[in-house]
Amino acid sequence: MTRATTVRAVLAAAVLLVSVLITLTMSPRLGLDLQGGTRMVLQAEDSDTAKADRESTDRTLEVLRRRIDSLGVTEPVLTRSGEDRIIVELPDVQDPRKAAQVIGKTAQLTFHAVQGPGEADKDGKGLTLPDEQGRQLALGPAALSGAGVKEASASFDAQQGAGWTVSLGFHKDAGRDWTRLTGKAACHPVQDARRRVAIVLDKKVISSPQVSPTVSCGAGLPSGSTQITGSFSADEARELALLIEGGALPVPVGIVEQRTVGPTLGAAAIDASARAALIGAAATALFITVVYRLFGALAAVALGAYGVISYAALVGLGVTLTLPGLAGFVLAIGMAVDANVLVFERAREEYAGRPGKSLRSSLTAGFKGAWTAVADSNVTTLIAAGLLFFLGSGPVKGFGVTLAIGVLASMFSALVIARALTETAARSRFVADYRGVNGIANPGRVRTWLTRRDPQLMRFPRRWLTVSAVLIAVAVAGIVVRGVNLGVEFTGGRLVEYSTSRPVDVETARTALAGAGFGDAEVTTAGAGDLSVRTGELGNDDEHALRAALAAEGGETTKVRDELIGPSLGDELRRNALIALGIAVLVQLGYLAIRFRWTFAVASVGALVHDVIILVGAFAWLGRTVDGIFLAALLTVIGYSVNDSVVVFDRVRELWAKARRKPLAEVANRAVLQTVPRTVNTGMGALFILTALAALGGDSLEDFALALLIGIVVGTYSSVMTAVPAALLLERTSKVPPPARTRAPRAGRGAGRRDPHDNGARV
Repeated sequence: MTRATTVRAVLAAAVLLVSVLITLTMSPRLGLDLQGGTRMVLQAEDSDTAKADRESTDRTLEVLRRRIDSLGVTEPVLTRSGEDRIIVELPDVQDPRKAAQVIGKTAQLTFHAVQGPGEADKDGKGLTLPDEQGRQLALGPAALSGAGVKEASASFDAQQGAGWTVSLGFHKDAGRDWTRLTGKAACHPVQDARRRVAIVLDKKVISSPQVSPTVSCGAGLPSGSTQITGSFSADEARELALLIEGGALPVPVGIVEQRTVGPTLGAAAIDASARAALIGAAATALFITVVYRLFGALAAVALGAYGVISYAALVGLGVTLTLPGLAGFVLAIGMAVDANVLVFERAREEYAGRPGKSLRSSLTAGFKGAWTAVADSNVTTLIAAGLLFFLGSGPVKGFGVTLAIGVLASMFSALVIARALTETAARSRFVADYRGVNGIANPGRVRTWLTRRDPQLMRFPRRWLTVSAVLIAVAVAGIVVRGVNLGVEFTGGRLVEYSTSRPVDVETARTALAGAGFGDAEVTTAGAGDLSVRTGELGNDDEHALRAALAAEGGETTKVRDELIGPSLGDELRRNALIALGIAVLVQLGYLAIRFRWTFAVASVGALVHDVIILVGAFAWLGRTVDGIFLAALLTVIGYSVNDSVVVFDRVRELWAKARRKPLAEVANRAVLQTVPRTVNTGMGALFILTALAALGGDSLEDFALALLIGIVVGTYSSVMTAVPAALLLERTSKVPPPARTRAPRAGRGAGRRDPHDNGARV
């Protein structure tokens, strides 16, 4: 075993050991659909400056969403109820009372100059409040509000001995106001009360620091050097920072109800989904073993390790796991096979294209040849994940975390674990000598068929673009004619709670409602045995039919609550998601233009847009609901589409650099044919899991799996038949020269040493 292989094996063992320990010792944080959580009903109230109406309640809801994100609670559900109420549902909250205390604070932050005796009475605008030590301070009118704060963070100040503090940064205009306020205070003598600046939160002085003696009169403090001190504990400092960062509530809110709610999915649905996931993952492992024999079996072991590592990362980081999230996690196992397939197919090319080359040399060349495609495709995905996390909110932010973890764990699985296993196996004479065992010596049926037929797919690129244009036209027609069936998360609906004379479990209630035509209704337990039903538009006649369906199972059924609710994916969240996605696409476009060519970058993004339009159009024609689950599937399809295009264009770039004088269409056709085996095998790995989820996962995952099935099929097609033809046409107008020829690596130390399994070839 070489030193590099030994290092990879030790690193893989260490990471796996830590992952297993985390998995065995830490419990996952489950979402509302799997475990339930806490539901709070907040009542917006009139304030001195604002009235509690629909508009102010919606703005209050978005501030609360930012606070909840800062609390570390992901995948919350917030909806407006009526004109002035907000329903907050928090999954797996350890301390509901503390969460309620933080959520309900108004957090009106203001900064005041401290006045001398008689000054407050003179202008008639000041107020007198006790400071943090109980002394009465006469304060001038607010010179600055919390709206001017750009960022707030808690930190421990060991150098100055101030303990836990909250550091503030201001927006540009507010920063100038802060400098003027502190510059004016610095004109008073040291120890004079007027040299202080009072920081007031909800009409209570939380800190009144004195401007440092080193600050001269009129100079003031810059924006980034402000700290709130006040003998805070670590929790108090963090709480204050998140309140300031999240912003002040436009109107005060009071908690009128708090109760525990059960999971939105029954045990039977969860069990069915788990079985489907296991069957799909097993089918994928079996498929890759059949295709790549021993090396495929070792890759399947590496995929199992990937599952353990990524699950441990999700648990260790406290990511909230929902059923679509777990389904996406299982799908990622199928898609993680992509890097292994890339390596194995490149190794097959090396082994078949250079007679006499050893198995070990071919495998090493496969890892080296696949590196650029693996790196570029994963970097583009990480760019998207990072931007979705930093610019998105709610479920979009959670998707960014899950996606980033999956990408990093996938690369580690393929490039460290799988490589250590396969390189160790390749050193065996038995594996090297028997072509039917290792899986690399056999070129594969897809490659053999393509080599024999040699189809000229790129001879007429306009024909493929015409087909894509027709598909887009059909999809747009579906969106225009049928319309998009937006779910309750986007449109709002109705929340009704019932009390039954006989206990009814969630699964039975959901089945009864589905039989009565309310298949999209979300059913949970609420409090002591009540049933809560959340659905879209619901007329009075429909509500009577819904109640009758429940009465058939639970006997006498009484309605205890009936409220109209707003969308949980509100305007701001949708706007942030679109902004994050748009910026992610633009950054990916720039990265691909730098790494490849602008023509390749534009073609890749064009294929991505093609996939999104067709997927939305397909759901419109089918009348399927477009909801939060569909949003997660759509983001997954976007990542898959870009990855697929990057792999194809990486091969085009490589072959074109070696044959600069050949027509690009001929080079592109060869590149497509060489990557088809990888595309087919990777797609099959994902399709096994998705088919199992769609067929066996029950209604809860049917739409999710269907969206991904459509998206992956369309994405596989577009990466070859849309992106490549588009790039060929764009290249006709481009004046950029072909890529430079790549130099062959010089022979280093050890060149000329004989490989015992090389049959005479030099390595």
